[in-house]
Amino acid sequence: MTTLAAHGSKAYHLGFGKHVTRSNLAKVNERREPKIFEEFAYRMIDIARKKRINKDFEIDGQVYAFDSTTIDLCLRVFWWAKFRHTKAGIKMHTLYDVETDIPTYRHVTQAKLHDQNAMDSIPYQPGAYYIFDRGYFDLKRLFHITEIESFFVIRQRGNLQYEILEELDVNHNKNGILSDQLIELTGYNTAKKYPEKLRRVVYYAADLNRTFVYLTNNLEIPALQVALLYKYCWRVELFFKWIKQHLKIKSFWGTTESAVRIQIFTSITAYCMVAIIEHDLKSHRTTYEVLRILIASLFDKTPIKDIFANEPVCDTEDGQLTLNLF
Repeated sequence: MTTLAAHGSKAYHLGFGKHVTRSNLAKVNERREPKIFEEFAYRMIDIARKKRINKDFEIDGQVYAFDSTTIDLCLRVFWWAKFRHTKAGIKMHTLYDVETDIPTYRHVTQAKLHDQNAMDSIPYQPGAYYIFDRGYFDLKRLFHITEIESFFVIRQRGNLQYEILEELDVNHNKNGILSDQLIELTGYNTAKKYPEKLRRVVYYAADLNRTFVYLTNNLEIPALQVALLYKYCWRVELFFKWIKQHLKIKSFWGTTESAVRIQIFTSITAYCMVAIIEHDLKSHRTTYEVLRILIASLFDKTPIKDIFANEPVCDTEDGQLTLNLF
């Protein structure tokens, strides 16, 4: 809003009218259909992913991390997003392409929806890897991934009853791998939900002084790679942190569901635009710097290549994240 106000003389020619206020945006977004913003966001996602394919990526096949973040809202204003007795909220369930650092799919729901239910909306691809935190531990839904010939890596939750069929790695004490086993679930309900074999990898992270237990349906890749795949979960967490800090999705310009969805999809469009520019111009600036320069240059007619022609003079670290988030 501050940028628009500073260029008020140009607002009319851009179709904004003489003045742009927060209340005007809120009223307009109440009547707008968010579908067009969603479709445009996915178009930008498609462009950004194609440009940012990393041929040196260490895993063969697509690797996705799936997680959600909750945005707290005021129940009195956002009554349609009731979460608890005294508060409202929404959840952004995001499928994150680890190779390109681009969110490929986003599902916005009320905050009261359990994370496991959001797994049903994921557009699974045969042969791809899907990484989940243990909050998504649902054996029936995980077996669906196996049925469509995709792979998953997830942290084990609870005390599973299982039988060890085979020790897969006799040299498992190397690189933090404590055990690598082929197992079969023996619990009455768990065996019905997941009737096939599973791989159980126990990994000790020396830097965290913690032990993690992973389950996967991929029986071929090295045990250490299973542990490394799970580490990619942190990329989607960093994405959530970055987009909340810099793209204004914790406060909204409207109070209706349409207004909230429009702002979320607009933020994804902006994120992809930054990713595309960062790739095409091969800029050495941080992602935050690219975003700030674009914001300051919205009403400038200077070619974008000229705007980023001058590299930063100072070579010191400023602690900002880049799109290579991990």
